[in-house]
Amino acid sequence: MVTLLLASASPRRQELIRLLGYPTAVQVPDVDEDSIDHADPAHNVVETARLKAEAVAATVMDQAIIVAADTTVALGREMLNKPANAEEARHMLRRLRGRTHQVHTGIVVVTLPERRTAAAVSTTAVTMRDYSDDEMEAYIASGDPFDKAGAYAIQNKAFRPVGALAGCFTGVMGLSLCRLSQALQAVGIPAELDVANHDTARCATCLAYVDTLF
Repeated sequence: MVTLLLASASPRRQELIRLLGYPTAVQVPDVDEDSIDHADPAHNVVETARLKAEAVAATVMDQAIIVAADTTVALGREMLNKPANAEEARHMLRRLRGRTHQVHTGIVVVTLPERRTAAAVSTTAVTMRDYSDDEMEAYIASGDPFDKAGAYAIQNKAFRPVGALAGCFTGVMGLSLCRLSQALQAVGIPAELDVANHDTARCATCLAYVDTLF
């Protein structure tokens, strides 16, 4: 059976990719993500994922199927990435509160040694609930925001930041299973996930997979 090499240190992506049922290994890329500065957030995440995939590909001598991803939270064309400290997290969460924003997750798959490549992007509209200052401060104190784009995790049960979404839950978590399945199929890797309804208002296939995690 094929093994997927995930170019990510994210525990959330590691949980999600294993839901596809393939053996999975992890290799963290050594890249400067800030070197990708395209103004279009959707393009930016794809190119950052490509940077990660190519960095891992340059170090692998054997056969491999590399999967890389990148996620950003966007208010219009402004990207909110991981907060550096509590004040940045507070600023982001206040800006997002009660508003709708987009979460873009780019995915790049590279096969070695053939170097077949496929790229995809998942874009989901996310509406935050009107959480209180006290709820926000408790969430920041938990430490959870600091490795999350936009300073929040959609799956956090204590904070429950999201009021509604239109699109892919797993894309907001950081790795759209439907888009990944499409990219794998594009490079000739079979993926049994039903992706037919991914572009509906709420991706039921991805939600069903996520239900097994929580």
